[in-house]
Amino acid sequence: MNVIAEISRWAIPLLLLLIPVLAFLRKVPVYESFVAGAEDGFKTGVRILPFLIGMLLSIRVFVDSGALEIVSHWLQPLFGRLGLDPNFAAIIPLAIMRPLSGSGALGVATQLINQYGPDSYIGRLASTLQGSTDTTFFVLTVYFGSVGIKKYRYALKLGLLADLIGLIASVWIVTKTFY
Repeated sequence: MNVIAEISRWAIPLLLLLIPVLAFLRKVPVYESFVAGAEDGFKTGVRILPFLIGMLLSIRVFVDSGALEIVSHWLQPLFGRLGLDPNFAAIIPLAIMRPLSGSGALGVATQLINQYGPDSYIGRLASTLQGSTDTTFFVLTVYFGSVGIKKYRYALKLGLLADLIGLIASVWIVTKTFY
């Protein structure tokens, strides 16, 4: 029997049992604390809902208007001059979508993997890019909006810079490791 598999299987159920038991033993009002936390979570959800709707609507307009394809088309010559694989142009929509929406990027990555295969250069690059970058605009919208931060200019610049570095690192790692 694989010990790691058994630990993984029982880790979350044991934590879900252990935390309330320890809280009860320390005389923490477990149920009341849970209800207060759920109430705060609901208030936060209501507070960030306008930000989330605005972001999701903007992303849908960006994709449905054809702007994603236009920006991808404009970036193709730049990546061609860098000497990247000609198929690399297929990854551009994912690189653009990833900072905007995790589910949108996952959809693009799934399409790329289905089209090119999971063991292809594009499939591996899409997978690596998914794990090397973050949903910058989602983070700014939801997390910053939930705590009331309105001035996030530097966070946006650094988040997008980190996404660009993640793209560059993904290309380098996949190229050096697999090709």
